[in-house]
Amino acid sequence: MDFKFHLSLPCLSISKTKEFYTKKLGASIGRRSQNWIDIDFYQHQITFTKSGKFNFESKNYSFNGEVLPSFHFGIILNREEWDKKLQFLKSLDEPIQAEIQFLEGKSGQHRSFFVKDPNGYTVEFKCFKDPAEVFMSL
Repeated sequence: MDFKFHLSLPCLSISKTKEFYTKKLGASIGRRSQNWIDIDFYQHQITFTKSGKFNFESKNYSFNGEVLPSFHFGIILNREEWDKKLQFLKSLDEPIQAEIQFLEGKSGQHRSFFVKDPNGYTVEFKCFKDPAEVFMSL
């Protein structure tokens, strides 16, 4: 059975959100109305609802010597697709929040970079050296 993940988030602007996810991240559009839009993000559904700024009172955390945002979401890609997405975003002069190698030489070794969408959400792109280690315990 093929399961899909769904996430619903408030947004500031439907049009700016649509432009960012389609033109910069390569997502497609699903259902939509004046007040919400479904984004097909690597075959998973993110629904953005026009409801204004949302206040997250969350702190950042430290992992592998890096300070990371507690609130973020993302996608795990293979290395080739990860490199393509990173280079594409750089070609658009999209600010990359961080490009980091985690757990080098250990189980779960992976690379990540982060971008911010027009609503202030942090989106992580991640690739594992060994995809079999995605859900491996440390």
